[in-house]
Amino acid sequence: MAKTIFITGGARSGKSRFAEELAQQFGAPLCYLATAQALDDEMTERVKRHRQRRGDAWQTIEEPLHLSHALARCDGTGKAVLVDCITLWLSNLLFHYEERDEDAEACIMEDVRRLTATLREMRTPVIVVSNEVGQGIVPENRLARRFRDIAGQTNQLLAAMADEVYVAISGIPIKLK
Repeated sequence: MAKTIFITGGARSGKSRFAEELAQQFGAPLCYLATAQALDDEMTERVKRHRQRRGDAWQTIEEPLHLSHALARCDGTGKAVLVDCITLWLSNLLFHYEERDEDAEACIMEDVRRLTATLREMRTPVIVVSNEVGQGIVPENRLARRFRDIAGQTNQLLAAMADEVYVAISGIPIKLK
């Protein structure tokens, strides 16, 4: 099993930039596994800026739902894989399963178990980025509370299995494990 590094933090805390810096220490080529979907002009521009910032050393793969399969396909194609970000992936899954009128939480947690199993089998080091959503107020609507609960459970599972865990606060990464 290769090293898994888990990085969490609030929105705009510097976690993605720190994750990219860590990945670059492994050397090129690198794989960036993006879970975001560019569904509007603002997000399209954001994705474009991120790709430009990363440069040519990175191969970008966009996968909003089937993260475990995409991660397994990346294994061995570069010196490290960066998954950014888990909370966007969870949001994509939540809406996907809700639209299909399935038990979203059970389905998502099964996807998370598949992800942790895939991470344990990787030969390539993986850096996983997620948002810390449990430090804010209790959301007022049911869907937001479900998302917060699912994200919290997922972050706990990923942090427990990771070799290293960091939290980024105001651009400063702090090693927890």
